Amino acid sequence: MSTPDRLIEATQELLWERGYVGTNPKAVQQQAGAGQGSMYHHFTGKPDLALAAIRRTAAAMRATAEQVLGGRGSAYGRISAYLLREGDALRGCPVSRLTMDPDVMAGDELRAPVDETIGWLRGRLAEIVQEGLDQGEFDKALVPDEIAATVVATVQGGYVLARASGSTAASLRAR
Repeated sequence: MSTPDRLIEATQELLWERGYVGTNPKAVQQQAGAGQGSMYHHFTGKPDLALAAIRRTAAAMRATAEQVLGGRGSAYGRISAYLLREGDALRGCPVSRLTMDPDVMAGDELRAPVDETIGWLRGRLAEIVQEGLDQGEFDKALVPDEIAATVVATVQGGYVLARASGSTAASLRAR
């Protein structure tokens, strides 16, 4: 793995675990096994590196979700599979955890990939609900955007419940 990739990967993990403030350059360098010179050779500073890490985390989340949502089966089956997919409920979602970080949310640049990813997820789920409506799978009274928002809120809320209780069972009960 290249040095920039190691730095980005280390930053992804640290952002998920510690948030933006807790992700200091020294910790990134130590976790990546890279020197200060290497870090500043590839990135202009912490905000630049954090942005690269957030973008990569967002892309990974979209790819993982698309594996389930873009698979075969009915709209209902794909949405159910998304709701019931396995994950580390106690760690939560690495993208949505960033929404709780005031330093990430304070600026447009770091917030944008988070907002875009959650928007993409809601849009993708709404498309699948619409497919289900078109196929006669769902009641015509359903509103795709509302169902999509509910699915996202259910999954994310499940992570919150799991973290609060210290139990993955809480996340499963929510879904």
